[in-house]
Amino acid sequence: MPDDIAAPARICLLDAGYAREARSLLYHAYRHEPTFAWLFEAQRPGYERRLRVMVREWVRQHFYLQLPAIGLLLEDRLIGLALIVPPLRRLGVADSWAWRLRMILGTGLRCTRRYLDYQAALAGCLPGHKVHVLPLLGVHPQFQGQHYGEQLLQAVHDWCAEDAGTDGVVLDTGNAHYLAFYQRQGYEEIGEIAVGPIRERVFFHPNPRSSRVANL
Repeated sequence: MPDDIAAPARICLLDAGYAREARSLLYHAYRHEPTFAWLFEAQRPGYERRLRVMVREWVRQHFYLQLPAIGLLLEDRLIGLALIVPPLRRLGVADSWAWRLRMILGTGLRCTRRYLDYQAALAGCLPGHKVHVLPLLGVHPQFQGQHYGEQLLQAVHDWCAEDAGTDGVVLDTGNAHYLAFYQRQGYEEIGEIAVGPIRERVFFHPNPRSSRVANL
Protein backbone atom coordinates (compact mmCIF):
# COMPACT_ATOMS: atom_id res chain seq x y z
CA MET A 1 0.00 0.00 0.00
CA PRO A 2 1.48 3.38 -0.95
CA ASP A 3 2.85 5.70 1.71
CA ASP A 4 1.00 8.77 0.39
CA ILE A 5 -2.61 9.01 1.49
CA ALA A 6 -4.89 10.10 -1.34
CA ALA A 7 -7.31 12.99 -0.91
CA PRO A 8 -10.38 11.88 1.04
CA ALA A 9 -13.41 11.16 -1.07
CA ARG A 10 -16.80 12.66 -0.34
CA ILE A 11 -19.18 10.34 1.50
CA CYS A 12 -22.85 10.30 0.62
CA LEU A 13 -25.97 8.16 0.71
CA LEU A 14 -26.87 7.08 -2.81
CA ASP A 15 -30.24 6.80 -4.51
CA ALA A 16 -31.34 5.06 -7.70
CA GLY A 17 -29.85 7.87 -9.76
CA TYR A 18 -26.46 6.24 -9.17
CA ALA A 19 -27.60 2.77 -10.27
CA ARG A 20 -25.66 2.74 -13.53
CA GLU A 21 -22.41 3.87 -11.89
CA ALA A 22 -22.97 1.41 -9.04
CA ARG A 23 -23.38 -1.48 -11.49
CA SER A 24 -20.20 -0.61 -13.35
CA LEU A 25 -18.16 -0.23 -10.16
CA LEU A 26 -19.35 -3.50 -8.62
CA TYR A 27 -18.81 -5.44 -11.84
CA HIS A 28 -15.18 -4.31 -12.00
CA ALA A 29 -14.73 -4.94 -8.27
CA TYR A 30 -16.03 -8.53 -8.44
CA ARG A 31 -15.10 -9.83 -11.88
CA HIS A 32 -11.93 -11.56 -10.62
CA GLU A 33 -13.25 -12.68 -7.22
CA PRO A 34 -12.97 -16.48 -6.79
CA THR A 35 -16.38 -16.88 -5.13
CA PHE A 36 -18.23 -15.22 -8.01
CA ALA A 37 -16.08 -17.02 -10.57
CA TRP A 38 -17.38 -20.32 -9.15
CA LEU A 39 -20.97 -19.17 -8.63
CA PHE A 40 -21.31 -17.95 -12.21
CA GLU A 41 -19.05 -20.52 -13.88
CA ALA A 42 -16.12 -18.51 -15.15
CA GLN A 43 -14.77 -21.60 -16.91
CA ARG A 44 -17.45 -21.52 -19.60
CA PRO A 45 -18.35 -18.80 -22.10
CA GLY A 46 -20.62 -15.99 -20.97
CA TYR A 47 -19.22 -15.51 -17.46
CA GLU A 48 -18.89 -11.72 -17.73
CA ARG A 49 -22.46 -11.44 -19.02
CA ARG A 50 -23.80 -13.58 -16.17
CA LEU A 51 -21.88 -11.55 -13.60
CA ARG A 52 -23.21 -8.32 -15.09
CA VAL A 53 -26.75 -9.70 -14.85
CA MET A 54 -26.31 -10.54 -11.16
CA VAL A 55 -24.88 -7.11 -10.35
CA ARG A 56 -27.55 -5.34 -12.42
CA GLU A 57 -30.44 -7.20 -10.83
CA TRP A 58 -29.10 -6.92 -7.28
CA VAL A 59 -28.52 -3.16 -7.59
CA ARG A 60 -31.91 -2.69 -9.24
CA GLN A 61 -33.76 -4.52 -6.47
CA HIS A 62 -31.68 -2.92 -3.70
CA PHE A 63 -32.69 0.56 -4.79
CA TYR A 64 -36.27 -0.54 -5.52
CA LEU A 65 -36.54 -1.66 -1.88
CA GLN A 66 -34.99 1.66 -0.83
CA LEU A 67 -32.19 -0.06 1.07
CA PRO A 68 -29.23 2.11 2.10
CA ALA A 69 -26.14 2.47 -0.05
CA ILE A 70 -23.06 4.45 0.95
CA GLY A 71 -20.83 5.83 -1.77
CA LEU A 72 -17.44 7.48 -2.06
CA LEU A 73 -17.32 10.26 -4.64
CA LEU A 74 -14.10 11.73 -5.96
CA GLU A 75 -14.73 14.80 -8.13
CA ASP A 76 -18.28 13.51 -8.68
CA ARG A 77 -17.05 10.07 -9.79
CA LEU A 78 -18.27 7.08 -7.80
CA ILE A 79 -15.14 5.20 -6.73
CA GLY A 80 -16.40 3.17 -3.76
CA LEU A 81 -19.71 1.65 -2.75
CA ALA A 82 -21.25 -0.41 0.04
CA LEU A 83 -24.78 -1.82 -0.16
CA ILE A 84 -26.29 -2.28 3.30
CA VAL A 85 -29.12 -4.56 4.43
CA PRO A 86 -30.35 -3.41 7.88
CA PRO A 87 -31.61 -5.94 10.44
CA LEU A 88 -35.30 -5.14 9.95
CA ARG A 89 -35.01 -5.62 6.17
CA ARG A 90 -33.60 -9.13 6.14
CA LEU A 91 -36.30 -10.19 3.67
CA GLY A 92 -34.66 -8.36 0.86
CA VAL A 93 -33.29 -8.71 -2.63
CA ALA A 94 -32.87 -12.48 -2.89
CA ASP A 95 -36.35 -13.10 -1.46
CA SER A 96 -38.09 -11.39 -4.38
CA TRP A 97 -39.63 -13.82 -6.87
CA ALA A 98 -39.32 -11.20 -9.60
CA TRP A 99 -35.59 -10.95 -8.87
CA ARG A 100 -35.22 -14.73 -8.93
CA LEU A 101 -37.02 -14.99 -12.27
CA ARG A 102 -34.78 -12.31 -13.81
CA MET A 103 -31.73 -14.12 -12.43
CA ILE A 104 -32.83 -17.44 -13.93
CA LEU A 105 -33.46 -15.81 -17.30
CA GLY A 106 -30.15 -13.96 -17.22
CA THR A 107 -27.73 -16.39 -15.56
CA GLY A 108 -29.46 -19.77 -15.82
CA LEU A 109 -31.12 -22.02 -13.25
CA ARG A 110 -27.90 -23.65 -12.02
CA CYS A 111 -26.10 -20.37 -11.32
CA THR A 112 -29.18 -18.92 -9.64
CA ARG A 113 -29.44 -21.95 -7.37
CA ARG A 114 -25.76 -21.67 -6.51
CA TYR A 115 -26.19 -18.02 -5.62
CA LEU A 116 -29.29 -18.66 -3.48
CA ASP A 117 -27.53 -21.52 -1.66
CA TYR A 118 -24.61 -19.19 -0.96
CA GLN A 119 -26.96 -16.52 0.41
CA ALA A 120 -28.75 -19.07 2.61
CA ALA A 121 -25.46 -20.40 4.01
CA LEU A 122 -24.32 -16.86 4.76
CA ALA A 123 -27.60 -16.10 6.57
CA GLY A 124 -26.95 -19.13 8.75
CA CYS A 125 -23.67 -17.61 9.95
CA LEU A 126 -25.13 -14.33 11.17
CA PRO A 127 -24.51 -13.69 14.89
CA GLY A 128 -28.14 -12.96 15.75
CA HIS A 129 -30.72 -10.72 14.17
CA LYS A 130 -29.37 -7.29 15.13
CA VAL A 131 -26.63 -6.91 12.55
CA HIS A 132 -26.28 -5.00 9.31
CA VAL A 133 -25.10 -7.08 6.34
CA LEU A 134 -22.95 -5.86 3.45
CA PRO A 135 -23.93 -8.08 0.48
CA LEU A 136 -21.81 -6.15 -2.03
CA LEU A 137 -19.08 -3.58 -1.52
CA GLY A 138 -15.94 -2.50 -3.26
CA VAL A 139 -13.58 0.18 -4.45
CA HIS A 140 -12.98 0.53 -8.18
CA PRO A 141 -9.71 -1.28 -9.05
CA GLN A 142 -8.25 1.98 -10.40
CA PHE A 143 -8.46 3.47 -6.89
CA GLN A 144 -7.50 0.48 -4.77
CA GLY A 145 -4.39 0.71 -2.60
CA GLN A 146 -5.02 4.38 -1.82
CA HIS A 147 -6.82 3.95 1.54
CA TYR A 148 -10.28 4.42 0.07
CA GLY A 149 -11.29 0.99 1.37
CA GLU A 150 -10.59 2.17 4.92
CA GLN A 151 -12.58 5.35 4.35
CA LEU A 152 -15.52 3.41 2.92
CA LEU A 153 -15.67 0.95 5.81
CA GLN A 154 -15.35 3.71 8.40
CA ALA A 155 -18.29 5.48 6.80
CA VAL A 156 -20.28 2.23 6.94
CA HIS A 157 -19.40 1.68 10.60
CA ASP A 158 -20.34 5.25 11.52
CA TRP A 159 -23.67 4.97 9.69
CA CYS A 160 -24.58 1.60 11.21
CA ALA A 161 -23.59 2.68 14.73
CA GLU A 162 -26.26 5.40 14.58
CA ASP A 163 -28.83 2.61 15.01
CA ALA A 164 -28.73 2.06 18.77
CA GLY A 165 -30.62 -1.23 18.52
CA THR A 166 -28.01 -2.99 16.39
CA ASP A 167 -24.81 -4.83 17.27
CA GLY A 168 -22.57 -4.34 14.26
CA VAL A 169 -21.76 -5.20 10.66
CA VAL A 170 -21.24 -8.53 8.85
CA LEU A 171 -19.42 -9.11 5.55
CA ASP A 172 -17.82 -12.09 3.85
CA THR A 173 -15.03 -12.83 1.40
CA GLY A 174 -13.56 -15.79 -0.40
CA ASN A 175 -10.42 -13.87 -1.33
CA ALA A 176 -7.52 -14.51 1.05
CA HIS A 177 -5.95 -11.24 -0.13
CA TYR A 178 -8.49 -9.28 1.94
CA LEU A 179 -8.27 -11.20 5.23
CA ALA A 180 -5.52 -9.11 6.84
CA PHE A 181 -7.17 -5.90 5.61
CA TYR A 182 -10.48 -6.70 7.32
CA GLN A 183 -8.71 -7.70 10.50
CA ARG A 184 -6.87 -4.36 10.54
CA GLN A 185 -10.24 -2.62 10.29
CA GLY A 186 -11.43 -4.33 13.48
CA TYR A 187 -13.28 -7.30 12.00
CA GLU A 188 -13.18 -10.69 13.66
CA GLU A 189 -13.77 -13.96 11.82
CA ILE A 190 -16.93 -15.63 13.10
CA GLY A 191 -17.36 -18.51 10.68
CA GLU A 192 -16.85 -19.89 7.22
CA ILE A 193 -18.96 -21.51 4.55
CA ALA A 194 -18.10 -23.71 1.60
CA VAL A 195 -18.97 -22.17 -1.77
CA GLY A 196 -18.02 -25.05 -4.03
CA PRO A 197 -14.24 -25.31 -3.62
CA ILE A 198 -14.03 -21.79 -2.16
CA ARG A 199 -13.58 -21.18 1.54
CA GLU A 200 -15.75 -18.14 2.25
CA ARG A 201 -14.87 -16.35 5.51
CA VAL A 202 -17.54 -14.45 7.46
CA PHE A 203 -16.48 -11.39 9.48
CA PHE A 204 -18.16 -9.27 12.15
CA HIS A 205 -17.39 -5.71 13.23
CA PRO A 206 -19.12 -4.64 16.47
CA ASN A 207 -20.68 -1.21 16.74
CA PRO A 208 -18.67 1.11 19.02
CA ARG A 209 -21.77 1.55 21.12
CA SER A 210 -22.29 -2.17 21.61
CA SER A 211 -18.62 -2.55 22.50
CA ARG A 212 -18.95 0.14 25.19
CA VAL A 213 -22.04 -1.54 26.61
CA ALA A 214 -20.20 -4.88 26.79
CA ASN A 215 -17.42 -3.24 28.80
CA LEU A 216 -19.69 -1.61 31.39
